[in-house]
Amino acid sequence: MFALTALARTPLEVSVKCDPELAAALRNSYPAIRPGYHLNKRHWNTITLDGSLPDQLVRDLIEDSYDLVVSGLPKRVQEELAWPPVVA
Repeated sequence: MFALTALARTPLEVSVKCDPELAAALRNSYPAIRPGYHLNKRHWNTITLDGSLPDQLVRDLIEDSYDLVVSGLPKRVQEELAWPPVVA
């Protein structure tokens, strides 16, 4: 699991895994990013998608969360997921 959301919530919120130091820095920089709701607050941030965050930042946070989770999976599973992606 690399992201959680309650789809009916308005505004939409999504929780993503994050490097602990980056998680704290993001919380200090953006009011729409706060400690993970009902999650390990050291490793998870909840992002409110209210239009105040740049779209690319949101995409990057989701991608980073995926990478953090997949990096902890067995090599066989990583290979099945074609991770890490080959950059041309």
